[in-house]
Amino acid sequence: MTRKPKAIVIMAIVAAALALGGVAVPLTSHPRFCASCHNIKPSYDSWVVSTHKDVTCVDCHVRPTLEGYLNDKVKAGLKDVAISVFSTPTDAHNLQATVHTEVCLSCHRAILRVSEVAVRDLPPPVQKVGLVMSHRKHIEAFAKRAKGEGCTTCHSRVVHEKPIKGYPIVLPRGHVSEDSEPYYPDHPEGTKLRSAALADCFRCHDGNATYEGKVLDKRCETCHLPEKIASYLFN
Repeated sequence: MTRKPKAIVIMAIVAAALALGGVAVPLTSHPRFCASCHNIKPSYDSWVVSTHKDVTCVDCHVRPTLEGYLNDKVKAGLKDVAISVFSTPTDAHNLQATVHTEVCLSCHRAILRVSEVAVRDLPPPVQKVGLVMSHRKHIEAFAKRAKGEGCTTCHSRVVHEKPIKGYPIVLPRGHVSEDSEPYYPDHPEGTKLRSAALADCFRCHDGNATYEGKVLDKRCETCHLPEKIASYLFN
């Protein structure tokens, strides 16, 4: 085969690969496709009725870089396929996934300004609950601790859990701990999803934990305007 036919064959293979990728990437990025392979029915069912129902699995669970795509989607996907074929998939209530902070902040960067602007300038949902805690300081502290913490340390169930007691969104569970009405998740006892649903602010803000030599404050007023605590959060 001469050089020219070889080049044509190579170009044809590359073109076919690109065409296949052009079809496969969007197809395999749709949540319905993810749910067809992964054992994630509870997560899928909660996603379709969540505030993030217009955001795909890939948008949150795959970092928008080549390294992120190869590690978070290709490598993880092949691993899941191997487990499905050759082993026993993890029970849906014990699945764990990673959402990197930089992915959250690609949409929610404005949250870093909470506590740095006047209350009247806060976004409406944040203003309504009187949230004045510094998200920026939390993110910086998580980075210094280097324990893999981030946005989902507090907001792990924001998409894959149901709002309770009339709250408009899924709140970090500190509010539930202080509520007069007990809360019982739907997940089975002893599962990771149940533990995540019951995790609250006081796992860190317990009056004993310290950061940089200081005890973390456990008062609700540290994060919320006092008048909002009584009038909105615990109604």
